[in-house]
Amino acid sequence: MRIRPVAALAGALLGLSALALPTAGAQAAAPGHPPVVVGHRGAAAYAPENTLASVDTAHRRGITWVENDVQRTKDGELVVLHDTSLARTTDAKKVFPDRSPWNVGDFTLREIEKLDAGSWFGAKFKGERVPTLEDYLDEVEHNGQRLLMELKNPELYPGIERQALRELREEGWLDKGHLKKRLIIQSFNADALKKVHQLNRSVKTGFLGSPSVADLPKYAAYCDQINPPHTAVTHPYVDAVHALRGPHGRRLELYTWTVDDAKTAVTSAGLGVDGVISNKPDVVHQALDDAGY
Repeated sequence: MRIRPVAALAGALLGLSALALPTAGAQAAAPGHPPVVVGHRGAAAYAPENTLASVDTAHRRGITWVENDVQRTKDGELVVLHDTSLARTTDAKKVFPDRSPWNVGDFTLREIEKLDAGSWFGAKFKGERVPTLEDYLDEVEHNGQRLLMELKNPELYPGIERQALRELREEGWLDKGHLKKRLIIQSFNADALKKVHQLNRSVKTGFLGSPSVADLPKYAAYCDQINPPHTAVTHPYVDAVHALRGPHGRRLELYTWTVDDAKTAVTSAGLGVDGVISNKPDVVHQALDDAGY
């Protein structure tokens, strides 16, 4: 379309005045990329945590990254569950009343498969099961999602690092595409992450916690991320993390948890975090979008 010279000049002057006099309360776009939004245990505010239903709920709400927790059964199978005990998120007390404290490691996979992992959250989720890691990976893959996988209490399951990597490989999750963009392994246990790094130096890893600034270089030897609770995040701490390079030669990242409200999400983003882990990832995503990130 041809623009008349007078109209063009007026438009240019209008544009300059808009730059000089910003609207009150306007939010400038954040520099660089917006924080990655990760669905905590899937989308734990809307579906029973760590189930396939939770993964699918996150997917329907437009969430690409999901987080989970991996443990091991008595007969050596990897399953996805947060607590050491089955009691809170299944009907284990009812099905096995004499098996207190209902620890995951005291039950076989066949026994765990009998449990209802959905009714505690809501009637419409009745019959939802504790997924195996294999089934969970298949669902995430089917949805085209990405995985922040936590090794939960690895000190209880000797060798789980090697076993988890083997299963990831068998399911096709250790190829270049997944390793580059779709998989991170995290843990509160630094030794477990060291082991993962020793076994496969291509895997991206994250330490859950907030080490002192003085100790950060030690973690940077085998961790690509430092992932603290949002209450521990400050601008100087983020800067200290970003000042270091991880084992793959890239700037150390920081993902924070667990952020479920818009205000905290925007505050965290303003501190420069690289990722936000949330039970309400859609709320966080919308808040960051509204704030111009």
